[in-house]
Amino acid sequence: MVQTIPQATSLRGTVALPADKSISHRSAILSTLGEGRSRVYNFPTSADPQSTLDCVRTLGIDTERDDEGVLTIRGRGLEGLRPPSTPLNCGNSGTTMRLLSGVMAGQKFGSVLTGDESLRQRPMERIADPLQAMGARITLRSDHAPIRVRGTQSGLNPIEYRLPVASAQVKSCVLLAGLYANGRTVVIESTPSRDHTERMLGLEVQEVGGERYVIVEEGHTVPAANWSVPGDFSGAAFFLVAGTLVPDSELHLDDVGLNPSRTALLDVLDGMGADITIENERVQGSEPVGDITVRSASLTGIDVGGHLIPNLIDEIPVIAVAAACATGRTEIRDAEELRVKETDRLHAMAQNLTALGAEVQEREDGLIIDGNGPNLLGGTVKSYDDHRIAMAMGVAGLVAHGTTTVTDAECARVSFPGFWDELARVASSE
Repeated sequence: MVQTIPQATSLRGTVALPADKSISHRSAILSTLGEGRSRVYNFPTSADPQSTLDCVRTLGIDTERDDEGVLTIRGRGLEGLRPPSTPLNCGNSGTTMRLLSGVMAGQKFGSVLTGDESLRQRPMERIADPLQAMGARITLRSDHAPIRVRGTQSGLNPIEYRLPVASAQVKSCVLLAGLYANGRTVVIESTPSRDHTERMLGLEVQEVGGERYVIVEEGHTVPAANWSVPGDFSGAAFFLVAGTLVPDSELHLDDVGLNPSRTALLDVLDGMGADITIENERVQGSEPVGDITVRSASLTGIDVGGHLIPNLIDEIPVIAVAAACATGRTEIRDAEELRVKETDRLHAMAQNLTALGAEVQEREDGLIIDGNGPNLLGGTVKSYDDHRIAMAMGVAGLVAHGTTTVTDAECARVSFPGFWDELARVASSE
């Protein structure tokens, strides 16, 4: 699919966001491990969460969506999963693969986790190492999927594991494996990452010497529950940047998840001069939620790095678009993790923004972007079959003079089905 985006003269309206992917994955997995019937309100239809649902169904879990879109999952408890007759196909979803690996490591039966070509190229030794330290019998293919797990009859060993890199997926993998450990498992993180798993499991968290100790005790059970999934902040990010860059714009985004471990983009945009307000803040389940309004504003360059990066790792592609349309230099550093996502996102953004006339220097761990205001020129750019690259370049197309074409744009459906329709619905053009 080729998507053409004309330059927009304004953006107006209320954006319909998809449900939060991170919370959706976890709600499905925790409902699977719960005893009895759980309900998930606002579970998304996007490809990645559906991959998680497909996997738990392969493990013998019954799921059903009613006419109002409420998903019912009939959990079988920690020990109730059934041996899969086929490999667990995680599609393009790294979250599915890494979190389910923690669950499968504690089962008495074996399993294989695989995915599409892109996922099979992403690093998996970062979860294999701690799981093997817990006694799990796991093998990889040259540090990548497919992941082969042989069952354990005696449970896993508890460990105290210090995360070598800030990663919510690795943290969650170890914590889920800790549910099957014979003792107390502790994950230590020097730089906080997304905390949905510990919130949703109700785990103890201690702050010690500036580090977070997340603890799961032997015997911790997962009750059946009702989960309500808020709007996806990472999906909102594209419209927050678009509403800032396109003149004469005012966009409203309701019921957006505002977990502080996810919203560093708000700090970055505020530092660049954006006009963003939040109202009606509240707690929905274990997660903070609010309504966001964004209006047009002129941006200036900023330095982005350090402790902020883990909490805006998915938003860096669209931050790069904002930087290209700002005045002055933006330096993004400490973001080498972007090189092992669905594609090398640093390289992809450098190539695409350069194709639209931006001044971009690619560094090993980031980008240096010399913004010259909203002076991009329309052209043809690639999605690299990466949903966040495709959507970021859609935002760039709204600002670029003339018309911008994004190739292989259908990949946006991985996290935001209907993104292109929603973008066109709120946009006005001459």
